[in-house]
Amino acid sequence: MKTKLELAREIINDVDAKMIELFIKRMEAAKMVAEYKSDNNLPILDQKRENLLKEKNLKILNNKELEEYYLTFIEGMLTASKDYQKDLIK
Repeated sequence: MKTKLELAREIINDVDAKMIELFIKRMEAAKMVAEYKSDNNLPILDQKRENLLKEKNLKILNNKELEEYYLTFIEGMLTASKDYQKDLIK
């Protein structure tokens, strides 16, 4: 019989694998955004869009206990996306 820790780690491994697939998909979309921004002379940072995204996703999350941690998560993802866009536009 598996321990609670072993079960939790299996869940984490499964979620991580799915998140990698979604990360790749998201970064492919970020590449499309970078191409559009480059073609249209737009800045990488769209603070209004980021704020709306966070607000919308926090409503979907609907969990006060996890809000702070979700914001850390999404801010990291947004930073990676912007950094990728900057590298692509160079």
